[in-house]
Amino acid sequence: MNAPDARPTAPATPEPARAAASDRRSLFRLMPMLTVANAAMYMVYMGIGAVLLPIQVELVDPADKVANFGLVSGVSAIFATLFNPLAGLLSDRSGRRNPWILGGGLAALGALALLGAARTVLLVTIGWCLVQAMMNIYQAALTAVVPDRVPVERRGLASAMVGIGTPIGSAVGISVAALFVPHDVPMGYLVMGAVIAGAAVLFTAIVREERRPVAPPEPLRGQLAAFARTLRSHDFRWVFIGRFLMMLGFFSVSLFQLYILQDHIKLPPGTSPTEAVAFIAPIDAVCTLLATILGGLLSDRIGRRKPMVLLSSALAGVAMLVPVVKPDWTGMLIFTVISGLAFGCYMAVDTALVTLVLPSADDAARDMGVLNIANAGPQILAPFMASLLVGSVGYDGLYITAAAITMLGAASVIPIKKVR
Repeated sequence: MNAPDARPTAPATPEPARAAASDRRSLFRLMPMLTVANAAMYMVYMGIGAVLLPIQVELVDPADKVANFGLVSGVSAIFATLFNPLAGLLSDRSGRRNPWILGGGLAALGALALLGAARTVLLVTIGWCLVQAMMNIYQAALTAVVPDRVPVERRGLASAMVGIGTPIGSAVGISVAALFVPHDVPMGYLVMGAVIAGAAVLFTAIVREERRPVAPPEPLRGQLAAFARTLRSHDFRWVFIGRFLMMLGFFSVSLFQLYILQDHIKLPPGTSPTEAVAFIAPIDAVCTLLATILGGLLSDRIGRRKPMVLLSSALAGVAMLVPVVKPDWTGMLIFTVISGLAFGCYMAVDTALVTLVLPSADDAARDMGVLNIANAGPQILAPFMASLLVGSVGYDGLYITAAAITMLGAASVIPIKKVR
């Protein structure tokens, strides 16, 4: 009788090693999709907000374009402010992110089709409100993905991947939108809708998620109290204030960029404002992208977030004074380069900073939704404030006011205690 073969048996892979390998694979799939999903989002926000929407408002009523655009942008931003934290809370309670990302992206396509068909200021306002509502459902769930699924030591990289999507999406969105001006604006809206719907489908197909424990339903009064408790956290409150002021200064200028190029900046002969916006967009994208990558990696390397947020915010404020001193094409290009570098670094590092001061890991989407009020709230105030400033003190006054607000935002990082 032959003895059985004595073959060496490979040692079983330890459970922690198997889990670590699975986590690495998940992060490998997640990181590029964070860029894709955020790029698609900013294609919609900037392609429409900076090009298609102001052109549509101008075509409806050229004489009152600044006031009407301020009204449309401000009222629609109210919907963004309301829907973002609400959608975050609902995704927390459902234990899922992907269905909200998918549903928001697909619903945004329908809302954009309706917006493209609007022919009055009232209908444009209603259409843009619907788009903002759907996009903020998408955004609230997407924003919670990083604190949900990325370990603390990788959040600088994750924040950089998120930040990379901002300049790419903004540049591509503005350039694509400019192709449909002025005669094919409705088609431009459909293209943007197809982009966000496609990104939502792609993200949810590639980035799988495990259902988180479903929290029991909480009465509305308790939910409102939870929002208030979030802002009672000292460090989170100061991050909120800093982000609010930074975004207020940024949106005061960026929302009116097309009109600034039409009415204030002396452009080279033969260059239309729409062409100027399309030319500036990739320059801004390259600068923002470079600063986002370097800022995120450097903040991880040195382990310091506050100094980089402070310096980048202050630099953004300085940049806003350039068009005041030099209101011509050269000045606009200098402004674009400096502000792109400052804003890219700020968004990469501040996003990492935010994830380190969240009051509750179990309610990450709700807390990020509260923070996103600091992104959406300025979009309510900025159009009204900017249209009033332009009407009373002109575009120079707008830039000076935005610079002062941004400087205050830079100072708001100083009181934060928990993070260096």
